Amino acid sequence: MNDGIRAQEVRVISEDGEQLGVMPPHQAIRIAEERGLDLVEVAGNAQPPVCRIMDYGKYKFMEAKREHAARAKQKNIVVKEVKFRPKTDDHDFDFKVKHILRFLEEEDKVKVVVMFRGREVVHRDIGYRIIEEVIQRVGDKAIVEKGAGIDGRDMHAILAPKIIEVPKAPKKPKAPKPETPATEAQI
Repeated sequence: MNDGIRAQEVRVISEDGEQLGVMPPHQAIRIAEERGLDLVEVAGNAQPPVCRIMDYGKYKFMEAKREHAARAKQKNIVVKEVKFRPKTDDHDFDFKVKHILRFLEEEDKVKVVVMFRGREVVHRDIGYRIIEEVIQRVGDKAIVEKGAGIDGRDMHAILAPKIIEVPKAPKKPKAPKPETPATEAQI
């Protein structure tokens, strides 16, 4: 920027986007200062380097604003974990399914975990039944991203929310303008 430009000659573009031509940097800086702006190198690898006359402070502000808006649009994917045991009671099961449904409505992924202790790990079929029951109850609101699998003493599955795409309305063709009949005054 300004005095930091070390090239012998630069191609200068005005704040309007108009090319001012190739000139020494000190001449381009003088033109920028006359307009109360800065000379900023935008393409240093070009031959000769391309510089633009602009308000550098405003440019940095707008760039930061665009970056902030892009960051705000990003959605962080959160994986919530709901734990079951082979002996989880019916009421507790229903309560945990309600939690899973709430997490899915908030568009979070859910990791359903069945924890085994001691000799319970021998009865893996109970774990599969629990996970299948959960999948059956939330099936209309979730898709199974990863089916039931064993990891050490735990069995788990991952559910993701179903994304409902809203169909876009087709664009209406523009109606042709009605032609006005020629009146006697126009003839």
